[in-house]
Amino acid sequence: QVQLVESGGGLVQAGGSLTLSCAASGSIFSINAVAWYRQAPGKQREVVAAITSGGVTNYADSVKGRFTISRDNAKNTVYLQMNSLNVEDTAVYYCRLDITTVFPTGVLKRDYWGKGTLVTVSS
Repeated sequence: QVQLVESGGGLVQAGGSLTLSCAASGSIFSINAVAWYRQAPGKQREVVAAITSGGVTNYADSVKGRFTISRDNAKNTVYLQMNSLNVEDTAVYYCRLDITTVFPTGVLKRDYWGKGTLVTVSS
């Protein structure tokens, strides 16, 4: 079984910074692609940033130049550094990890989602 624990959310003033973390634990063979999503009140969940197992990154236009996604494979942890935050960044942020686990009976590759962490940016 795999567990994801997110941390780092909170209240910050506009222009401030936060770093979100998503730590995976359990019977992990490898963490493949990783992404951060967010869902603002009344809006659909949207992808914010993604990083492949090879380190290739992609960002939503709304966060380019302000957010940085990274990963520490040794710690099975992914991060989202968020700078120059504005009120439009207020949302619940979720990590999604594509994880491979190995069992005696075979291999399982599937997505796991964190429970979300709230980021509130005040003006």
